[in-house]
Amino acid sequence: MPQHHLYQYQQDFRLESGAILPGFQLTYTTFGQLNPQHDNVVWVCHALTGNSDFTDWWCGLIGEGKLYDPADWFIICANTLGGCYGSTGPLSVNPATGKPFYHDFPEVTNRDIVAAFDLLRQELGLEEIHTVLGGSLGGQHALEWCIQRPTVFKRLIHVASNARHSPWGIAFNESQRMAIRLDPSWATDTETAGLEGMKTARAIAMLSYRHYASYDRTQQEPGNSITDNFRASSYQVYQGEKLAKRFNAYTYWILSKAMDSHNVARDRGSIEKALSQIKAKALFIGVDTDVLFPVAEQQFLHEHVPGSSFGLIHSDFGHDGFLVETDQITNTIRNFYEAEPVVALLCDDKER
Repeated sequence: MPQHHLYQYQQDFRLESGAILPGFQLTYTTFGQLNPQHDNVVWVCHALTGNSDFTDWWCGLIGEGKLYDPADWFIICANTLGGCYGSTGPLSVNPATGKPFYHDFPEVTNRDIVAAFDLLRQELGLEEIHTVLGGSLGGQHALEWCIQRPTVFKRLIHVASNARHSPWGIAFNESQRMAIRLDPSWATDTETAGLEGMKTARAIAMLSYRHYASYDRTQQEPGNSITDNFRASSYQVYQGEKLAKRFNAYTYWILSKAMDSHNVARDRGSIEKALSQIKAKALFIGVDTDVLFPVAEQQFLHEHVPGSSFGLIHSDFGHDGFLVETDQITNTIRNFYEAEPVVALLCDDKER
């Protein structure tokens, strides 16, 4: 079974903004055992509302009999800094005040998040990572980490993500934060501040996570007489209510801002120059119906990371295909491992 752990860093942690966190903690999950050579480590980076327990949300890839079987691999994932699943975040107690940070939690960027991950990696004595794997926000983390620590990572598997968050993606995130700001409770320092606004934010997000085809297939009305109370309407409400039971608006705000901050070119001259620092064998995977991280973004990465591979996943589920289409992703990664390097890996429709 996966094991859950807590890492505590007890020194000042300077953020990219110049602000300082007076230490932090990360919760992390491990599954499997390190082999004697310590060369079987797979580090997973989770998406925006994910947690460190990858068996909750990527069980199609990780588990007994799956691509990453704990009998063969040592798999690890840490809940991101700013998160709400045990890592230091806005609901954590600020040592300076003895009260939760709430709105005083500082802005964090993806580089800050990766720097915290790397301190955990060093604490665990993991000098070599066989594969770093992530999708969406997690893909941004994995890419940034491979640039920051190019000699640590042997392979990068980057799914449905990008090198720089697009104006389109930022606009989606800002629209969601606008919904949170319009919630009157957002002005308060309480655990539930902005919760109603976050429900609307999640409904907005679903329009970027899914695709016309998936809504048409799953939310279409069975007859022709409906004039109100549509399935699609109740689905949007359901998604907001569902997230509100396990998340908070502060973390939603913080991590959506971190996603917006993603730009590997910042202070590195250009995107191309930054990507040239990657030494890992890289596989970039896109989903053909993804409107939030369109395939052109993964193709760009493939074109600018020498010797990299590209995989295309076919799905009606849009961006969420990176969580849903695990059979296709498994086949693509297996081909990547078995035939390094390759130019392109295209999953056929019959593999769906």
